[in-house]
Amino acid sequence: MRILLVAPPWLSVPPSAYGGIEWVVSGLADGLVDAGHDVTLFASGGSETRARLETVFDEPPFEKLGDARLETIHALTAYRRRGDYDLIHDHTAAVGPALAAMTDGPPVVHTLHLPWLDEQIRLARLIAPPVRLVAISHDQAARAPDDIPISAVVHNGIPVDRFPFMANKDDYLLFVGRANREKGPEVAIEVARRLGRPLIMAMKINERYEREYWQEVLQPLIASAPAGIEVVPDPNHERKADLMARAAAVVLPIQWAEPFGLVMPEANACGTPVVAFDTGAAREVIAHGKTGFVVPPGDLDAFCAAVERTEALQAHDCRKHVVEHFSVERMVAEYEQVYEMVTTVDLRTPVDRSL
Repeated sequence: MRILLVAPPWLSVPPSAYGGIEWVVSGLADGLVDAGHDVTLFASGGSETRARLETVFDEPPFEKLGDARLETIHALTAYRRRGDYDLIHDHTAAVGPALAAMTDGPPVVHTLHLPWLDEQIRLARLIAPPVRLVAISHDQAARAPDDIPISAVVHNGIPVDRFPFMANKDDYLLFVGRANREKGPEVAIEVARRLGRPLIMAMKINERYEREYWQEVLQPLIASAPAGIEVVPDPNHERKADLMARAAAVVLPIQWAEPFGLVMPEANACGTPVVAFDTGAAREVIAHGKTGFVVPPGDLDAFCAAVERTEALQAHDCRKHVVEHFSVERMVAEYEQVYEMVTTVDLRTPVDRSL
């Protein structure tokens, strides 16, 4: 098939550091090329891909993240040649899917990377159908209002070979995420304090609200906590993967219904178990009792006990689970099935949203 993949404009594909959507798009683009498709990736300058790369910005305009004019320029340029493709797979937040709903052209698949906030619901109601919506977890699909058709559920995949496997671990716990209350970094600090374990916090702290949360909430907590907390701000992929591989466990005390959560399969790919609160897609990604544990939201006693129990889990089981369920190859194969359905059958019938 002749496929156009449209990435968000803000970061390169793959990203140099933080950027979950961009990692997914990168793996999908390369995987589709390997599968024999004619793939064009529309992304920002600095991107690297085996697909045909087209850009409108020489450098990723991350410092202007959210500027509707830039997103519109990016999406409009991508869609001007929509007639050259058999299918468009759009990963942008809003402008691309809106254009697809208002113009004629090939079928458009839109992956839902964001949670069901009010504005996301209103947008989805306006674009679907004709735009085909794909959820990244059954939990995300189940949270969609009944009048929004979800055409398929495809779990994200990761390039497993880019995550080093290590069976012998250090003693520290690892938190990976944004400096944001939704990710629960202050809870991770409390877990480490209760267990008397060293904690490394690999955190994204570069947007205004993240810097404010870091200064107002996290810095005072860390200053008053016992010794043993190390902060690694904005690590690149290699640094993050190394921290994951050596950690005894990754702690994810998430405070919101995260639609997927790439940190979980990334850590498991390194042979490292994950403990998370049972919210969002956590129970779909973590094989409870095998690759980590999911515990009742807010139950710190259960969370701490689960961290201690990770010592009994096997690193090879963690890696094997990711290879079987969350690899790029599996994701590509499932999207190929979606593409085939989109071009041959009517996908307005909602997908089964049950877990």
